[in-house]
Amino acid sequence: MRQEFLGHGASRGSVLGRARVRLPHVLEVAEEQIPAKRVEAEVERLHAAIATVRGEMVALRERLHGALVQEVGEFLDLHSLLLDDPELLQGLDELIRTGRYSADYALRLQRDRIASVFQAMDDAYFRSRVDDIDQVIGRVHAALHRHDNGMPGVAGEILVTDNVAPAEIAQLQAQGVMAIVTTTGSVLSHSAILARSLHLPLVVGASQAMQKINDGDVLAVDGASGRVILEPNADDLRAHRTRVRDLARERKQLHRLRREPTRTLDGVDIKLYANAESREDVAEAHALGAAGVGLYRTEFLFLQRNELPDEEEQFRVYRDVVLGMTGRAVTIRTLDLGADKADRTGLALRDEPNPALGLRGVRLSLARDGLLETQLRALVRASAYGPLRILLPMVSTREEIRTVRKRLKRVIEEVRAQGHETAEQIPLGAMIEVPAAAIALPAFVGSVDFLSIGTNDLVQYLLAADRNNEALTSLYTPLHPAVIRLIRDVIRQGNARGKPVAVCGEMAGDPHFAPMLLALGLTEFSLHPATLLELRHVIRQCDLAQLQARAAALLRARDRAAIVEWMEANRPA
Repeated sequence: MRQEFLGHGASRGSVLGRARVRLPHVLEVAEEQIPAKRVEAEVERLHAAIATVRGEMVALRERLHGALVQEVGEFLDLHSLLLDDPELLQGLDELIRTGRYSADYALRLQRDRIASVFQAMDDAYFRSRVDDIDQVIGRVHAALHRHDNGMPGVAGEILVTDNVAPAEIAQLQAQGVMAIVTTTGSVLSHSAILARSLHLPLVVGASQAMQKINDGDVLAVDGASGRVILEPNADDLRAHRTRVRDLARERKQLHRLRREPTRTLDGVDIKLYANAESREDVAEAHALGAAGVGLYRTEFLFLQRNELPDEEEQFRVYRDVVLGMTGRAVTIRTLDLGADKADRTGLALRDEPNPALGLRGVRLSLARDGLLETQLRALVRASAYGPLRILLPMVSTREEIRTVRKRLKRVIEEVRAQGHETAEQIPLGAMIEVPAAAIALPAFVGSVDFLSIGTNDLVQYLLAADRNNEALTSLYTPLHPAVIRLIRDVIRQGNARGKPVAVCGEMAGDPHFAPMLLALGLTEFSLHPATLLELRHVIRQCDLAQLQARAAALLRARDRAAIVEWMEANRPA
């Protein structure tokens, strides 16, 4: 019987297939004791399952590149740390050897023990880590019962579940999952961002889906509108075929834009830069005709290793990025680590009560002896191979900019004195993601050469709303009057002082936001290469002068509904 569920479209794509329903991560394992002669074999079975999960996580990290590492890396790192936790591993062995429990039941007992400790903590951040414990334990439990051919049955199917972790997304796609439907989640979550990067259709917030859909049911999923249809009828199938044809036609049209300029209808050129984190990203950005790299993340050099990368290693990576863009500008962001992306070197704190407001970004670089200088030396040396800019994350004060500029000047002098070639000028910019920096910008805009607005953090700091907190899904939105006005103010102040301003957060990569950002005066976007051509297509249909003439009406909007109404009225035909 046909039923329709309306969720939120988080990643475009139209898919027809059979459902695979995955129940929430709950280990319902009956108590089972084993005879003494089976104990060591059971321990070996558990260790083999844990080794399998470790191998899968290593393989997943190697498969990821670019922004995917940034979005998934912190989850993989946390899961790896949990999997290597001596208390977890020793506790499991003890339960099997002393209690003579099966590996399955030992997993359940140990999960309950650790979860109870986390749940008893006063800090909400650590209480929220129970989900990660469940995912790690769930992975090991699944590995205990997995056949050699991996996870059978998911290829060609549509996963229906309560939620999906970022660390699962790429693995599910590799296993052949065609689309994902969740009953919870946000279109701005890490999982949604990753699904869009992988072009994996995703619908979130389809609240009744798990109650009504069963394994094997036929579903039609539209990742753009958020519609999920159970047992589609003839009209639904016809509409699905039409969407598939339209998407194929659109992809062909976008492919033709690879060498076309990003120029508005009234003849204004807009710069589209790429966010990158690997050679593959850089090559893709170059092939798509990006104006350059607007944000090159350096965190991957520091994650999943036990020692800090030295100057030579960093230099080679930065040099290759610059060479890969063949004369187009490359903006490299200094290290943006914090306790929420804890590395194994001990560089970032692991026990900060509120990592988002802790020692991270430029604060961490300035607090650790030699950290910033080593990175600056590598960057300065790489500048000899093409245009390179340095971007500082998490800036909140004028003093931070001035301190880094002094150190950069000293490093340039030292590197030149040692006989290395460098660029004559190396622009230094600041990310505007802390509200204080946006508000106090007039006081230090003269100290920087360019600005980059990081909307992901700016929105959550400005609205005091964690984008991964599902209870705040309706509150965390860039379509808030305060966000719109603050972005406008930053762009206006940068333009007034001749400082280029880009937006490098999720807003920049969403074509729906392009007319609004153009109206606010933005002429530089930095985004994941996956949506670059789509954004170029939309911008080429916009009349910049008309949009900017209508900006006053946008800035008068009092709420989200009024902003959405403005966007609908000014959407390109």
